Amino acid sequence: MKYADFLKETPVAHRGLHADGIPENSVAAFLRAIEKGYAIETDVHLSKDGVPVVFHDDTLLRMTGENRAVRDCTAEELSSLTLGGTQQKIPLFSEFLALVGGRVPLLIEIKNMPHREAEEAVAPIAEALKGYDGVFAVQSFQPFYLPAFRALLPEVPCGLLATARSSAADFGNSLFWRLKAFAMKKMLFAPVVKPDFISYYIGDYPLPARWNAYPRLAWVANSYESAQKVLMHADNIIFENFLPPVRTDDLRP
Repeated sequence: MKYADFLKETPVAHRGLHADGIPENSVAAFLRAIEKGYAIETDVHLSKDGVPVVFHDDTLLRMTGENRAVRDCTAEELSSLTLGGTQQKIPLFSEFLALVGGRVPLLIEIKNMPHREAEEAVAPIAEALKGYDGVFAVQSFQPFYLPAFRALLPEVPCGLLATARSSAADFGNSLFWRLKAFAMKKMLFAPVVKPDFISYYIGDYPLPARWNAYPRLAWVANSYESAQKVLMHADNIIFENFLPPVRTDDLRP
């Protein structure tokens, strides 16, 4: 496996380069990141009719005011909604890929979709990426999405997202949420799914030495100081709320 160099070399703008008046995961945020030369992190759900859409939350309320779940809306319904009180709309994943067009690297988070089997969840996303002429990697908190995606696009780096800080709500208030949180914290499925890199919450660094063999991203750095601190242990940052140098090495202390 040849890693995408950007995973270690280029700071990654979290949900695009959003700011006041420029909502996360919007065309405006992506264009701003492209203009500055950053890699872009974004999130992908499937709509009710199985179309990949660019959106972070499971529900629409925070970003659109609509009190509905993403999975209960068609792609047409979702793409008509505006983000954060602006005129920016929820992009289809195909629109996002056409917009970026290979100009900067992409880090694509496949959101957990517990109502779909792993293969069903990742297949439309992999299909959209098959003809994409650009550098990208995918990541997910759901470990079994990694082998499912790798089976379809084996040359694409697949990363495992994790944190040591989870709540019941992070696991749909499952009765077994503490067990699931423990498995995530310890990345117990890593030996099974064999991630190509890991993305771990910034507040939990430094990580155990046994994970040093993986390229390591830290999310989310929100200041120059927090980025420099975590880069003593991590290979790269996913960032927001400040403008780091466009080369990770220029940010290291």
